[in-house]
Amino acid sequence: MSEYETYAVEIAGLKRDLRLFEIKPGLKIAILNILGDTELVQACAKELFLKLKDTKYDVLVTAEAKSIPLVYALSVETTKPFVVLRKSYKPYMGDALKAETLSITTGQPQTLILDEKDRELVQNKKVVIVDDVISTGSTLQGIRLILEKADATVAGEAAIFTEGDRAQWNNIISLGHLPLFTE
Repeated sequence: MSEYETYAVEIAGLKRDLRLFEIKPGLKIAILNILGDTELVQACAKELFLKLKDTKYDVLVTAEAKSIPLVYALSVETTKPFVVLRKSYKPYMGDALKAETLSITTGQPQTLILDEKDRELVQNKKVVIVDDVISTGSTLQGIRLILEKADATVAGEAAIFTEGDRAQWNNIISLGHLPLFTE
C-alpha cells in the first residue's frame, strides 16, 4: 500500500493512481508522470489521434520534458513531424527563439527555446501544441509566444488532462480533467 495520498483516474481505457502533491499550503494537484509508462503513452496517443482527425495541421509541438514520449507517439500515429521546445540553450541551436514561462510544479520561471533548425519546420505552418497536463496555461502561453515569433499558426491544443478551472480549457482537446484538491 502506498504511503502517499492518490487520486484514481481512468484514461484511454487504462486505470492509474496519481500521487497528490502539495504545491502550496492547502492546495494539492494530482501528478501525471508519463515517463516510462509506455502503455499509457501509446493509449493516449491513439485517443488524441482520433480526437485530432478533423484538425488540419502540419507539425506537432511540445515543451521539454515529460510530454516528449507523448508527442513522439502521437507523431508515429499521425505521421506528422514534431518539435520539442528546449529549456536550456546550447550553442548548436544557433539563432533560437525564446520565451519565459512559470511552471506550476516547480514554481520557478522557465525559458522555452525553439532551435534554429526547427524554426524552418514550424515557420508558416499550422501546428498542434501537445502537453501532458495543462493547468495554469503558462507553458501553453510560452509556446504560443514562440510560435507567433516563428510565424506559425496554432491549429489546435491537445493534452492528456486539463486541470483546475474546466471552463478555462474548453478549447483544449483533452482526454480528461483533473480537479484541484483544496483543504
